[in-house]
Amino acid sequence: MRPKSIELHIEELVLHGFQPGDRHRIACAVERELARVLAERGMPPSLAEGLTVAHLDAGAFNATPSSTAERVGEQVGQALYGGLSR
Repeated sequence: MRPKSIELHIEELVLHGFQPGDRHRIACAVERELARVLAERGMPPSLAEGLTVAHLDAGAFNATPSSTAERVGEQVGQALYGGLSR
């Protein structure tokens, strides 16, 4: 049995309150975290059905001033997966 593959395209990710210079580090961390949770938890039913999502509100998360861009990206990835799983 071959593992399923998906193509996920995020056209725009809006985060308020972060430094513009952190955008690439946050984006890479989001990508890594989404890959990790998809591998660990499996594909959400919405994606398994081939659903196209035009807009996804993944909710909110708490970040402290000392949060690294990588930690923020992990939280965003988890929030996105949660939004896709609802």
